[in-house]
This record gives sequence, structure tokens and C-alpha cells, in this order.
Amino acid sequence: MPKLSVVIITFNEEKNIARCLESVKEIADEIVVLDSFSKDRTKEICASFGVQFYEHAFDGHIQQKNRAITYASNPHILSLDADEALDETLKKSILEIKNNWTHDGYYMNRLTNYCGHWVRHCNWYPDTKMRLWDSRKGSWTGINPHDKYELKDGDLPTGKAGKNTKHIKGDILHYSYYTLEDHYKQVEYFTNIASKAFVEAGKKAPFYKLIANPIAKFIDHYLLHLGFLDGKAGYLISKISAYATYLKYKKIRDIYKQQSLAK
Repeated sequence: MPKLSVVIITFNEEKNIARCLESVKEIADEIVVLDSFSKDRTKEICASFGVQFYEHAFDGHIQQKNRAITYASNPHILSLDADEALDETLKKSILEIKNNWTHDGYYMNRLTNYCGHWVRHCNWYPDTKMRLWDSRKGSWTGINPHDKYELKDGDLPTGKAGKNTKHIKGDILHYSYYTLEDHYKQVEYFTNIASKAFVEAGKKAPFYKLIANPIAKFIDHYLLHLGFLDGKAGYLISKISAYATYLKYKKIRDIYKQQSLAK
């Protein structure tokens, strides 16, 4: 039976981290937390669970998650965010895999709690994620802050439908936002990161995207993905997601404008 390292990155997560650690303690042979010098009780709470606790300045979600894996003693990794936890079905599925590890990576669904409401539409569910894998077979990739783990077959990504992956039963329970203020703060934070990453990658933001893409985002979440079935939460998620799309492209345009004026 392979030993499993649960790896988590944190920053000021005293509200969430105990729930996350409690959910994995029965399946983990080791819990590794890489913290970005939290100012709250995160370190103290982690110590009470006996985790392997490390600190490193934050330099990007992808970079920090790849760095965290290097602190793990075992190649078999379950990666979670501090605001996530495993439901009982997913715990059982992971225990079964530990007894018979047959694939390089395992996908699972993520169910998000938004201001007390479990969101099952809005393109927020099933929100399939690969979070369990053999770390010798891949790495975190993507464009910050939207990271994804990618397995490789030689030099080629196997992808979601690859022969080396499997989807397992159970949900990651994602406690995303407790208040609307939390959501708007996250939008501001993520769009700052995303806009800079897009510019660094040489991606542009033509004016039509400033108008068309937010409208398309709202239609996608609220109508095409049945967000209206989530009631008020579905409407708010769709509206704020559209706003986030607008804000990202506006910030991209602002950066290019500032660069042009600086020349």
C-alpha cells in the first residue's frame, strides 16, 4: 500500500484549516502545509494537528503548489486548498485507491458552498478536479491564479480522458465565500493576478471582449448552466462572474495603456 502525503498551501486560513485537516487525518500518512507567513492562528492550528509545517514567501499559486510537493516524503499526493474538505464518500474512495493504486491520477468532483448555499449549477458543479496523483508523473501548470495539475505521458499531456486517469466517487466540499464581500474581494485579488499573467503571456484584450465576454459569461452561468435553479445565489454568482470577466479585461487594457505611456 503506497503512503499518501496530503499537501496544502495556506495564508491566513484560521477560519478554514481545522476543517480541512480534520477531514484528511484518517487517510493521510503525512500532512504537509506550506504557509506564506500567515498573520493569524493558521500555524498554531496546524501545530495542534501535528502537520509538517513549512513557510515560504508566496510567488504564485502554481509556483507555491509545485514547491509544496517537494516537501512531501511520499510521491503519492492528495492536494487540497485550505478552504476544502473531503466528504465521507470521497474519503472511502481514496482509502480504496490506497489499497489498489492503479492509475497515475484521479479526478473527483468539487461541490461549492456559497454564502451557506450548496451550488449545483452555474457551471460550478461538478467542477471536476484532478487532486490525487503520482507526483513523479506531472506538475502544476496553467495561468495564475487558475492552476491545474497536468499528468504527462513522456512529453505529452495525457489529458482528462487519458488512459492513466480515473474519476472517483465523492465530493471535495469547497467553502468558498461566507459573504458577498468575500466574493468581491476575491474578484479583485484574482483579476489583479490574472491580468498581470495575461500581459506577461502577451495576450491582448480587444475592446469587444470588454463588452461581449461579460455578457456571454452571465448567459453561460445563469441560463445555459441553469444558474437560475440555484435561486438568489445563482443570480449573484452569475452577475459577479460577469463583473469579474469585465474587470479582468479592463485591467489588462489598463496595464498595456500604462506601459505605452511609460515609453
